[in-house]
Amino acid sequence: MRKLLSTAAAAALVFAAGSSLAATPASSKPAQITAANVTTQLPRGVVPSHYDLAFTPDADKLTFTASVKINIDVVTPSKAITLQAADLAFAKVELAGAGAAKVTVDAEAQTATFTFDKVIAKGAHVLAIDYSGKIYKQAAGLFALDYDTDQGKKRALYTQFENSDARRFIPSWDEPFFKATYDVQVIVPTGQMAIGNMPIAKTQELGVGKSKVTFATSPKMSTYLLFFGLGDFDRATAKVGGVEMGVITKKGDLAKADFALKSSGPILQWYNDYFGAPYPLPKLDHIAAPGQSQFFSAMENWGAIFYFEYALLEDPAISTQADRQEIYTTVAHEMAHQWFGDLVTMQWWDDLWLNEGFASWMEGRATEHFHPEWNTQLASVAGREYAMGLDSLVTTHPVVQHVETVDQASQAFDGITYQKGEAVISMLEAYVGPDAWRDGVRRYIKAHAHGNTTTDDLWKEVEAAAGKPITAIAHDFTLQPGVPLITVETGACAAGKTPVTLTQGEFSRDKPTKTPLAWRVPVSAQVVGSSTVSRTLVEGGKGSLSVVGCGPVVVNAGQAGYFRTLYTPKAFAGVSASFAKLPAIDQLGLISDAWALGLNGQQTVTDAPDLVIATPADADPQVWGKVAGVLTSVNSMYDSALADRAAFRKLAIARLSPVFAQVGWMAKPGEAGTVATLRQTLINSLSTLGDPAVITEAKRRYAADKSDPTAVPGPLRKPILAAVARHADAAAWDTLHAQAKAEKTPLIRDQLYTQLASAEDDALAAKALELALTDEPGETLSSNMISRVAGLHPDLAFDFAVAHKDAVNGKVDAASATKFIPGLARGSADPAMIGKVTAYAAANLPAASRGEADKSVASITDRIKSRKAALPQITAWVAKHGG
Repeated sequence: MRKLLSTAAAAALVFAAGSSLAATPASSKPAQITAANVTTQLPRGVVPSHYDLAFTPDADKLTFTASVKINIDVVTPSKAITLQAADLAFAKVELAGAGAAKVTVDAEAQTATFTFDKVIAKGAHVLAIDYSGKIYKQAAGLFALDYDTDQGKKRALYTQFENSDARRFIPSWDEPFFKATYDVQVIVPTGQMAIGNMPIAKTQELGVGKSKVTFATSPKMSTYLLFFGLGDFDRATAKVGGVEMGVITKKGDLAKADFALKSSGPILQWYNDYFGAPYPLPKLDHIAAPGQSQFFSAMENWGAIFYFEYALLEDPAISTQADRQEIYTTVAHEMAHQWFGDLVTMQWWDDLWLNEGFASWMEGRATEHFHPEWNTQLASVAGREYAMGLDSLVTTHPVVQHVETVDQASQAFDGITYQKGEAVISMLEAYVGPDAWRDGVRRYIKAHAHGNTTTDDLWKEVEAAAGKPITAIAHDFTLQPGVPLITVETGACAAGKTPVTLTQGEFSRDKPTKTPLAWRVPVSAQVVGSSTVSRTLVEGGKGSLSVVGCGPVVVNAGQAGYFRTLYTPKAFAGVSASFAKLPAIDQLGLISDAWALGLNGQQTVTDAPDLVIATPADADPQVWGKVAGVLTSVNSMYDSALADRAAFRKLAIARLSPVFAQVGWMAKPGEAGTVATLRQTLINSLSTLGDPAVITEAKRRYAADKSDPTAVPGPLRKPILAAVARHADAAAWDTLHAQAKAEKTPLIRDQLYTQLASAEDDALAAKALELALTDEPGETLSSNMISRVAGLHPDLAFDFAVAHKDAVNGKVDAASATKFIPGLARGSADPAMIGKVTAYAAANLPAASRGEADKSVASITDRIKSRKAALPQITAWVAKHGG
């Protein structure tokens, strides 16, 4: 996430608070990165180069004491030094030659200013600070996680600093542009394991049950990548080249991390080759911690990647095939960050997508390479769809967006940054070719290792490697928001070629103006059944292709393009009639576009349901997963028209039941992982649709679990619990609750409490909300329970959260503080909720921090509009098809 400004260069520059990089016009050249054009929240005339930190945590009292000596270069003589600090108490601040400082804290700005009696001269100095701070119970700064064991409660400590929480642990220049090296020394209880970014260099026994642990000096890195962990841990290692790969868990859980450890070695070697630069640290640990966060599941601290347990550990008692694949892709994502983010870091949060979009794309490439049997390329369509869902509303933002505040930085971690970033990279890789793209990435890493960059630095290197201009295309997709719409008209085939006319518009669900933005769009097309792909670049709103072959033409063949495809009715009829012959990825693309365009009134809304009916029994399991998704989406629209919903459910269950009968409840020897995932999807979907056969069998298996060990095999535990909880009455809910209270394994316990918040029954949902605010579930699980209630009862959850605002915010980590409550309402279809969310934001959130509230309002508005237009047509379609 991250070219470091040299001290010599810094000596000639002064930082202007609030300065920024404007969006670069498509025709301009990338700007040279200097301190003067990097956004900052500090009046800087000081550059840190090294932190020497010593601290002692008190886990019982949830406090720590610390001292830090910071090597700085004063660029501009001044009596004052301002840095970032939050919730820290300062005992003493000194500067050699300047004496002690007067300390002024600005809690709102999260800064501390140290004022000395005389002017600090230009040059090198050492700033010494003695201070103390808090250990939090949510994942921000240095935080504690409690968990149950057979021996009683245990507590472990970890850190989480992204995006702007290192300042809660160490007074610092807590912005990504300023990299420094770190020496870290900590006094810990003897016998507990201390973890840092670097290996332990020395351990000294102090007596009285204490030890002093000193870590090796780190490389230059941004503050948000610093890490510390402490607890009763186990560690397993494997040597990969010269790197010690490790997994760290709470005691007794190492076996559950075996898959992650075995997977990470080959990934490291493959990344070493792909990036053209070997991993530069001596060790790389994967650290599993109980609990969860509303903000993240894993964090790429350099050399010490943090994961919540569900994102790293595979427990045969509850983990599914989907969990296994998610573990793999998460490990691949965080390891990709060790280069893209840690070694080379964006200069400011405007370019966050350079980290997250690239890591999301790279996780897919690694997974395709090592696990082709999972066919994860198809999953990229779902990611693109999620991004387009956000990007087609006026509340969207460019991939490269200007960030000014901490709240805005936190809100930048969204589907545009991740999934649209990934989709744009996939499109550009397809445009220049995978070899040229890889060579460009290697040039980029080599040119900027240990430094900071902007997006244009990447485009410059890819262009140089490919010998093909991409910057203008890339700017169209990253410096402006929105989704291109390509309208397709096909002509009569002649001389073995089919002419195709392409017109570019814009897919927007609520844009007030009808004038579309303009993009240069790479487009591919292919006649159904042909192996020849034709390509063009649509510019100026128009394009054409002469596609080899005669027959229906699929546009965006292979689904690498980031755009919606709207066929004329005649062209769509041809493609849909050949639906069974399409590659699975194009079946997914066709259903996705037809459904989105139908809901937006740009295509007949029943075209997508028609494709659901046309899906062949032997379609790829992930295509059937999409079919199930469309059917459950329609089901959710019928929240009040119960008779119409019953007719629709009859049709939907009839469509999915034969597929489930073929898949079965129990895994078959040698079955593909994609089939195992489909089994879970179908159980969940049929339960959602109220299928009595599935619900009854799920309840039977749950009841038989204590006496029959085969009734609920591990991979079925989650979907069975989900079905039981969704359809629970008061007695069943109480049984689940008792099971949750008795459970000691965090992964299973967390799942039980989560399912308690999944009931359709309003009274049980309200009961779950009350439970969430007690100490019983655990500090980090409460917010997840509230979010889960919001999945089926958004109005209830939002109203409850507003009524208990302070208590709810106390269960939310700092990075989610402005997002959590307004986000609960996003699934509502009640017009009254628009006013409620708007009022909440006006009363509780700064104007610059209302992005999530605005997104919720836009989502509710769009849902009301699309349901009103679509439901009568879908209901008529159901009647026509024998619903």
